[in-house]
Amino acid sequence: MDRETLAALLRWYSDMGVDCALGETPVDRFALSLRPPTPAPEALPSEASDSAPFEPAPPPAPAASPPRAPVVSPSPPRPSLAPAAALSHDSAAASAREQAATAQNLEELRERLAAFDGCALKNSATQLVFADGAPDARIMIVGEGPGADEDRIGRPFVGRAGQLLDKMLAAIGLDRTKVYIANVVPWRPPGNRTPTPQELALCLPFIRRQIELVAPDFLVLLGASAAQTLLGEKEGIMRLRGHWRDYHCGDKIIRALPMLHPAYLLRAPMKKAQAWRDLRALKHALDKTGHS
Repeated sequence: MDRETLAALLRWYSDMGVDCALGETPVDRFALSLRPPTPAPEALPSEASDSAPFEPAPPPAPAASPPRAPVVSPSPPRPSLAPAAALSHDSAAASAREQAATAQNLEELRERLAAFDGCALKNSATQLVFADGAPDARIMIVGEGPGADEDRIGRPFVGRAGQLLDKMLAAIGLDRTKVYIANVVPWRPPGNRTPTPQELALCLPFIRRQIELVAPDFLVLLGASAAQTLLGEKEGIMRLRGHWRDYHCGDKIIRALPMLHPAYLLRAPMKKAQAWRDLRALKHALDKTGHS
């Protein structure tokens, strides 16, 4: 690979949010910590102290017969960590539900989310990415989670995918002053990876309360994570997109429209035709209810 090709590849990685190296396979740090320490090498005879310290030792004489394999004692059994992990997750989930349910307004919800330490994503993210747009908007857009640009700036959808979202909204006469934008997960996952089911579950009470406080008439769910998490669906986004669903929010039913995520459209421009059909469906619904 020549120098220019390698530089172009690194720039593409940076644009996609790949800013840290991850191994091909998981590393069990607990097992490593339980391994017996490596024994120290045997001390040389006292006569060796009179010789030069950096002079290499002569090679050992060949053995008459192959050495016997050393007997390795079995490693001590690894303690079970599942109960503690489950308790930790259950405790964090209960705290998330309690903190979210008692928030009386969006500002209070933001403060409680910023103080919530139950999700490990907070430890690797630069800052909380809460929302953007008009809190009284009739249209709420929910994505998956922040990327590198959003993590740096503190607002959702400000990178390349956000620029495409702005163009999509403009195509049907909307802009950020007429919508409210948030994510299911408010902290950036390392390397822009997909949030785990556990991370989504911990953040779900907060985004549900956020939707309840905004009380929009329409929800636009961008991508599989947002659609599946909020609608409780297991189908992929290609099957979910373009079909209106009911989102139950207390006593109110909000019409929800899953759509393809702008980041996916950047990778698959041929799918923009499907996104345009979904935008037209949203525009038609807005016109029927008198919103613009």
